[in-house]
Amino acid sequence: MTRRKEVFAINWMEVEALVKGVHNNPHHILGMHECIDDVFINAYLPSAKAVTAIDTATKKRHTLVSDRVPGFFSVVIKNKKRFDYKLSVKFIDGEEATYVDPYVFEPVIDPIDISLFNEGEHYEIYEKLGAHPMTVDGVDGVLFAVWAPNADRVSVVGDFNKWDGSRHPMRKIDYSGIFELFIPGKFTGEIYKYEICAKSGKVFMKSDPYGFSGELRPANASRIVDLSYKWKDEKWMEQRADADFSEKPMNVYEMHLGSWKRPDDGREFFSYRDIAPKLADYVTSMGYTHIELMPIMEHPFDPSWGYQVTGYYAPTSRYGSPTDFMYFVDYLHGKGIGVILDWVPAHFPKDEHGLGRFDGTALYEHEDKRRGEHPHWGTYIYNYGRNEVRNFLVSNALYWADKYHIDGIRMDAVASMLYLDYGRNHGEWLPNKYGGNENLEAIEFIKEVNTKMHELHPGVLMIAEESTAWPMMTHPVADGGLGFDLKWNMGWMNDFLNYIKLDPLYRKYHHNDLTFSMVYAYSEKFILVLSHDEVVHGKGSMIGKMPGGYEDKFSNLRVAYGFMMTHPGKKLLFMGQEIAQFKEWNEAAEVDWSLFEFDAHVYMQGYVKELNKLYNSEPALYELDSDPAGFDWINCNNANKSLLSFIRRGKKPGDTLAVICNFTPVEHKAYKLGVPAGGRWQEIFSSDNAKFGGEGRNNKTAKQAKKAECDGQDHYISITVPPLSITVFKKKVGK
Repeated sequence: MTRRKEVFAINWMEVEALVKGVHNNPHHILGMHECIDDVFINAYLPSAKAVTAIDTATKKRHTLVSDRVPGFFSVVIKNKKRFDYKLSVKFIDGEEATYVDPYVFEPVIDPIDISLFNEGEHYEIYEKLGAHPMTVDGVDGVLFAVWAPNADRVSVVGDFNKWDGSRHPMRKIDYSGIFELFIPGKFTGEIYKYEICAKSGKVFMKSDPYGFSGELRPANASRIVDLSYKWKDEKWMEQRADADFSEKPMNVYEMHLGSWKRPDDGREFFSYRDIAPKLADYVTSMGYTHIELMPIMEHPFDPSWGYQVTGYYAPTSRYGSPTDFMYFVDYLHGKGIGVILDWVPAHFPKDEHGLGRFDGTALYEHEDKRRGEHPHWGTYIYNYGRNEVRNFLVSNALYWADKYHIDGIRMDAVASMLYLDYGRNHGEWLPNKYGGNENLEAIEFIKEVNTKMHELHPGVLMIAEESTAWPMMTHPVADGGLGFDLKWNMGWMNDFLNYIKLDPLYRKYHHNDLTFSMVYAYSEKFILVLSHDEVVHGKGSMIGKMPGGYEDKFSNLRVAYGFMMTHPGKKLLFMGQEIAQFKEWNEAAEVDWSLFEFDAHVYMQGYVKELNKLYNSEPALYELDSDPAGFDWINCNNANKSLLSFIRRGKKPGDTLAVICNFTPVEHKAYKLGVPAGGRWQEIFSSDNAKFGGEGRNNKTAKQAKKAECDGQDHYISITVPPLSITVFKKKVGK
């Protein structure tokens, strides 16, 4: 153990502070202290009736006496220098314990770490704060550390000390706001919280902001865990770091882990380990390249879907332990599937055990509700201008890449971060220092987290869910952008859903909803999304949005998905929509797999599978998503017939496709489709194929292009265009 050399005498005012529960440096009086030729051993244990110090070398016992202040035990050992010892304690309730005194250890966290954290630049602060099993001076134990600068006292409490805040008060490290305490013993698996005494005198308990695991809701204590795991995805990680995602197919299956499938053996959920092979088999068979998980960070309320996070560093215990989740990611990587996590740095809930008013003050949030609260969501907003808060968030994103090897972060509700007046009326918000509505501190935070992720974890994608036209979202920070890799194309989604839900009779009046997305298609790098947000709260499922009778609904949905998959941009579809689930998504029930009793849903799943295969196999559909060279309209003006045709190109001359979409239930025979080259053009995909539930009105033979101008092209082919369909043609090689 580290030896401290000092002259010591008991300061009874400090003892009084211990008794009142407001001493923020208990090491100054507790533990062993030298006084000229003698040593003091002091302990404050108000729940104890007898305390003995045992010399670990000689086994000699020294009885500590409490004769002045109840609960404060002390012994003076004459003519003795420092020695290693343990405390043997008999408690009033009959409990007995022998342990190394926590108050003999010097501070563990290095001053450099503290300085970096206070400056907001410690990008592995999760290695210091939180609860870390470790060995200090040859003694096994757990280092607890928490940032609570305005607290009068912080104590570690848990089952191991009967939730008694007087037994393990922490030391406040000077000029840092950090409290720490190394407690000897083996506590892996134990639950704990921090008991905080605010300056107001109020005493309350909080979960650990940096806790790596938590109890299963509705319980909410943090849990001490070991994050050791032997990864097997080295090849995946190497390839990911070297890959250019913009030239690769990216087809994302968005899902809520607890309601994709549920066990039939009485358990509420599958574990991370149980569901990994089931999910991997399904996703690979369907042709998805990634999954995106709605937030799996710890949260208390199931219907929040994980978007009201209380444990930012803890995978939710609903599905198992942190190492179980590591196995989940590792397994999917082994099957060639990337894992994207939804992440919520925009706001946090007001649950008493969470971050709100953490040390009795507005620590993580702004004090003024005009900056610090979302009026519509009933949540707090982070104070992005406070270094330690920004460091908490930036490090958290990096933590998931570091410890869990995740492949992407989808940042939720970015618009609410960028605008100070988001969701507010006049007088309900404060302008920035220039008088504008831009949240300058949030902007800098976003730039920092994107920059550091790209620097420290190359290959991890940063994706923005942003619903406005904020400029340069996916441009490099060095060029004045925010530094995201991709942005959800909410404009395309809204326009297209407004269009596709219309009766085909009226679609001709809204043709612009189909074409407008190409006006801004190259302003950002987009991912097209039909997400969970579009199939809840009365919006209806995707099949439920489709007009017409039963068969027309499926035909409409096939052409809708086909248009999405051939339109420039990466892709995302929410679970259940690939089988045309009629019910809205419900987090309390699994996907309606019983629909496979009906052929139409089997056909739809097969259709989506083939559509995904087409997307993955044709470079024209993904290589030049963000390059104008990858797309040309053939005819975007045929509103009266609701027909739309265009060309998709890859980097190689032979990778060229001609696509035509028919959004009405009218068949067109001998239709002239302009094509960019002569030769024979083969239909390679049609949504009207009988195996998809269509009528089979396909172009079964290759079409010879004729030399004549048509819709701006030098050639055309004469084709059949089935009703409510999408058809894709490709020039035959060498023809």
